[in-house]
Amino acid sequence: MSSPALLPVSSRRLAALSPSSPVSFYPHHRATLRLSEKFILLLILSAFITLCFGAIFFLPDSSKHRRFDLGLQDVLIPHVEQGRSAGRDGSAGLQGGGVMVHGGGEEHRHRHRDEEEQLRKMIRADHERALEEAKEKLKKSKDQIRAEIQTEKNRVMQDMKKREGKQLPVVPIPKLVGINNGDPGDPDTREKQEKIKEMMKHAWDNYRQYAWGHNELKPLSRKGHTTNIFGNSQLGATIVDALDTLYIMGLFDEFRDGKEWIEKNLDFSVNAEVSVFEVNIRFIGGLLAAYYLSGEEVFKQKASQLAEKLLPSFNTPTGIPWAMVNLKSGVGRNWGWASAGSSILSEFGTLHLEFVHLSYLTGDPIYYKKVLHIRKLLQKMDRPNGLYPNYLNPRTGRWGQHHTSVGGLGDSFYEYLLKAWLVSDKTDTEARKMYDDAMQSIEKHLIRKSNTGLTFIGEWKNGHLERKMGHLTCFAGGMFALGADGSPDDKAGHYLQLGAEIAHTCHQSYDRTVLKLGPEAFKFDGGTEAVALRQNEKYYILRPEVIETYWYMWRFTHDPKYRQWGWEAAQAIDKYCRVIGGFSGVKDVYSSSPTYDDVQQSFFLAETLKYLYLLFSSDDLLPLDYWVFNTEAHPLPVLRSMNTTLSGNVALQ
Repeated sequence: MSSPALLPVSSRRLAALSPSSPVSFYPHHRATLRLSEKFILLLILSAFITLCFGAIFFLPDSSKHRRFDLGLQDVLIPHVEQGRSAGRDGSAGLQGGGVMVHGGGEEHRHRHRDEEEQLRKMIRADHERALEEAKEKLKKSKDQIRAEIQTEKNRVMQDMKKREGKQLPVVPIPKLVGINNGDPGDPDTREKQEKIKEMMKHAWDNYRQYAWGHNELKPLSRKGHTTNIFGNSQLGATIVDALDTLYIMGLFDEFRDGKEWIEKNLDFSVNAEVSVFEVNIRFIGGLLAAYYLSGEEVFKQKASQLAEKLLPSFNTPTGIPWAMVNLKSGVGRNWGWASAGSSILSEFGTLHLEFVHLSYLTGDPIYYKKVLHIRKLLQKMDRPNGLYPNYLNPRTGRWGQHHTSVGGLGDSFYEYLLKAWLVSDKTDTEARKMYDDAMQSIEKHLIRKSNTGLTFIGEWKNGHLERKMGHLTCFAGGMFALGADGSPDDKAGHYLQLGAEIAHTCHQSYDRTVLKLGPEAFKFDGGTEAVALRQNEKYYILRPEVIETYWYMWRFTHDPKYRQWGWEAAQAIDKYCRVIGGFSGVKDVYSSSPTYDDVQQSFFLAETLKYLYLLFSSDDLLPLDYWVFNTEAHPLPVLRSMNTTLSGNVALQ
């Protein structure tokens, strides 16, 4: 260690301390002093360096551990605190903030690492335990939900199987009158009747050849067709819908083919979501009518099996059924387009005829109770202007959008109020009163005359009358005529006349087209009367409602114009809708060169051709004193003395 750097400093300090000191005057004293200072400084510096190196290499330093365990302190703190608490309880705990210091050396470092590893294991164990508990809770929750769903499904399925396996009681068929060929007598009318029969055979044979077992036929494509109302399964809708028409027309070979397919192939245990309304009126109605006409037990059994599949649709808070139900799971829902998740008046209100006959034939009151409950609920509800809105929410029991129509969405509800009275042999006076009250409100708010005197039935929307009438509404002419007898205040003549006026208006909607076939809807605005204005209202899909009214008006008046109008419609259908592969709807009745929609609707065979055949038959074929036709034209017998003839303990009043 060289002294030149120290000497001046020491000299100055010493001189400053004692300027008069004699030491500064003796050179040998200065040399001795410098040597002593150097030695002392070297000793101090050596000791300091030794101390520093010892601290670095031998003393424990928590900062070293932090370098290798970044962030561990934050995780350790809760467990350290837990350890301290454990120590207070008398068990082994961590001391000194989670580090147990017992001295230095390797033993301490190993112990320190063991303690840290123990903490890590504790943390890992706690985290794994918490995660497993969370997983177990979640799994339990999901399992509980699945179990509840499965339990409900099992209950529904077991209930269905129990009912399906139940033997149906032997019930006497009501006295059936009018099952014959309805020979009209005169050759001209007989020729027309035979023509209608030939049209039916053309429609059936092509369905038989190209779409057998499918729901409907595409006559141009010559293959099967289906819609969402039947789900994704092939249920042979055309077969079931056409059975009674085949039987009435005397096409017994075709009838037997249909019966054989139903026996072997008609299975309702399919994963298909179907329309409760459409399946009821087409399948249950068709099977019941085939049973009553032929006496074949298979039709009664199949109708009962299908009815069981529809019952889960009534599992709503109000008992108003869902529009759709899955035939396998029993899960129901409503149409996505319906107002505020509502059920449709014409759908839940068009179950009565079929369900009353189901209770009669099975001895099970559940069917009648379901439809009676719907009626009781509607009776209690307030109705704007006395009118029934088309939408009702099955959860809340409240009306949806205030839209009232005697056409689509409302039509057959009113029809079934009247026919509930008729099928009960006119003992169900409650249904008749509801019908009469409804007709009074409809006359007041919906029925008007056009500028040229055409009577039409408009639609009530958003507080005002829309001067538009649909093809579906044209059934009402026949309904008014059918309900004339028994109307209050001797208004029979009035209602018969109203039916005639509606028939005339609907005939005009046909006569004012190029094809002499009626459009889907027609307006009465300004100078436009009984004519469709929008392209999407100009189509004709083989609908029966106008011909249905012609037939009822013929039965009650025998005015030859109704047969004439019916024949005009039959000729137009045969000319413009007939194709090589069957019959198709047309897209524009105002075009002389129509294009086809390529669908032969099942209701064409069930309704349109049946009503045409009946129109050219004698009145003793299915007389209206003994038969009531459901809204799909399937004839069901009047239940005489209904309160006493129903099997089991079914109370109808």
